[in-house]
Amino acid sequence: MFYVDKRLQYPVKVENPDPIYARMLQQAIGGIEGEIRVCMQYFFQGWGARGPTTKYRDMLLNTATEEMGHIEMLATAVALNLENAPATLQEEGAADGVVGAVMGGGNARHTIEGMLHRHVLSTGMAAFPANCEGVPFDMSHIYASGNLAADMYCNVAAESTGRVLAVRLYNAAHDAGMKDMLHFMIARDTMHQQQWLAVIEELGGYKGALPIPNSFPQEKEDSANAYNFYVSTVDGTAPEGGRWTQGPSLDGKGTYSVFKNKPMGEEPVLSPARPDSGAQVEQM
Repeated sequence: MFYVDKRLQYPVKVENPDPIYARMLQQAIGGIEGEIRVCMQYFFQGWGARGPTTKYRDMLLNTATEEMGHIEMLATAVALNLENAPATLQEEGAADGVVGAVMGGGNARHTIEGMLHRHVLSTGMAAFPANCEGVPFDMSHIYASGNLAADMYCNVAAESTGRVLAVRLYNAAHDAGMKDMLHFMIARDTMHQQQWLAVIEELGGYKGALPIPNSFPQEKEDSANAYNFYVSTVDGTAPEGGRWTQGPSLDGKGTYSVFKNKPMGEEPVLSPARPDSGAQVEQM
């Protein structure tokens, strides 16, 4: 059950509306780095969470609900940036303060061409669940595996790429209100990265969580190939070494080494195509 408060989580103000920036903000709504993605990811992880304690489920659902508020903030920001944007090619930029501010006195055609046309044609100058190119978010980047450690690593990646996007939007913003909103959202991304990493630490860190899933008996895997870095260069020359090429593994269960990649199997030979398969064999 959800409750709603009409007030935004954080103030959203736009002093100089910019319809081109509204398009950029769509990436933070419906892009693969955006808020719909993390909102739905945390919800489905929480709804499917199992275990002797509900604290991880509760944490996920609380953060997912917070992300709903972020979507509302961004949708509000898109709408405010579209206020007074030209809706027809006949509107002259010189007569439109918004276009003058955005385009430096350019004409309305340039502004409209830079906008998402669906903002004009489909939404009535409002946000919609799609990225900055107008491609709808289709939920294909929702990761909820049922494995807590795996999901936490996915969440760290999601918040990391989301924070990268928010910083880029901050750097691209010219409006003080947009920078203020984004400096808050960047801070929340910092916390969310921290909380997912804190869960991994509670699970025992690298040594406790890795390899994922840690329930599979490692003696049943090919231990000789579990910690080798495969070199696939033609001449077998190894690239510059790193933490992953020597020394104890992060999980403390092996030692990293370098291995020249080589065929360990045979060339595959398939049976002839079945007569009813429709496959054609080139006659030599």
